Amino acid sequence: MEAARLMEHSLKTALTKLVAHLFGDDLEIRWVDCYFPFTHPSFEMEINFRGEWMEVLGCGVMEQQLVNSAGAENKIGWAFGLGLERLAMILYSIPDIRLFWSKDERFLKQFHVPHINQRIQFQPFSKYPPVINDISFWLPSEKYSENDFYDLVRTIGGDVVEKVHLIDEYTHPKTKRTSHCYEITYRHLEKTLTQKEVNCIHKSIEESVVQKLGVEGRF
Repeated sequence: MEAARLMEHSLKTALTKLVAHLFGDDLEIRWVDCYFPFTHPSFEMEINFRGEWMEVLGCGVMEQQLVNSAGAENKIGWAFGLGLERLAMILYSIPDIRLFWSKDERFLKQFHVPHINQRIQFQPFSKYPPVINDISFWLPSEKYSENDFYDLVRTIGGDVVEKVHLIDEYTHPKTKRTSHCYEITYRHLEKTLTQKEVNCIHKSIEESVVQKLGVEGRF
């Protein structure tokens, strides 16, 4: 869902109220600086969902030429996009976004209800076992973004990656260099993964994180 409006209220204030209305008043939220081609500054809003940070929307102040082209010269506009899957995850307590593309009848039949307003609470079903691998590396001196790492892992691993979680952060007392260790959970929705299959994907992630993010591996 995408929207834009002329600014009458602070962008962050308005969107915080929107997210509180959709997801509940007691949410823990945070703002992350981001880049989008037609807005500046740009941000992503993340909420704490089941103990993990989950992005729910991207937003930013619109470039003035876009506002002018809409006949609103000398005014400021902002825009945002909200993923409807994220809304459904909260609404139905669905823990894994990949389930929306599943053809598993155990998932689909839970939403076959006689009336659209009937309340649905997702009932978890048994899954194939996960394979968990860790990855550690020294961060570059500057320009490292944790979100870039998450995006890289998702790009390479695709739907096989269930979760990426920072489990350790260490700063060397002499060199002052910082090391991150992440736990990556691999799980296929339709079959049991072998360690050999996971190692192949994990190796590609290790190579790419060095080449694209400039880190020094501790593999």
